[in-house]
Amino acid sequence: MPELQSLKFERLRKRPDFLLAAKAPALSRGAVFIQMRKRPDDEDPTVRVGFTATKKIGGAIDRNRAKRRLREAARLVLPLHARPSHDYVFIARGGTTVREWGRLLDDVKTALISLAAEYDRGGAKVPQRRPGAPSLDTKSEAASSQQPDPKVSG
Repeated sequence: MPELQSLKFERLRKRPDFLLAAKAPALSRGAVFIQMRKRPDDEDPTVRVGFTATKKIGGAIDRNRAKRRLREAARLVLPLHARPSHDYVFIARGGTTVREWGRLLDDVKTALISLAAEYDRGGAKVPQRRPGAPSLDTKSEAASSQQPDPKVSG
């Protein structure tokens, strides 16, 4: 485990970084979903962290509250369990805003430990999409790959 002082933390803010993390192994525990991506630049020990909440969480107030709670949980737990040269994306789930604080911290901790263990075993699980579901990259890619229906007259 690296020394706590030697780890630097940065925020993920650009969409391409989030999209790369979406293709990486991920794990869900309780009210949090975490994606962990190993970056190819091993010489940079910086840990990068991003946070997101979809509209399924609720309105802007609920989404902001969920992200604030995840940021604070990450601030407390990541220095103990983060790996250098990795990106982490924390995604709020339905119960993030109302989850008891101790249980939310437990969710984050166990997700990080389990994700690291799966990664070490070489069998990190990636969430599977349903067959026929659009890819995460772009909506236009999914739209352009659709074939016109030959039964419909034009």
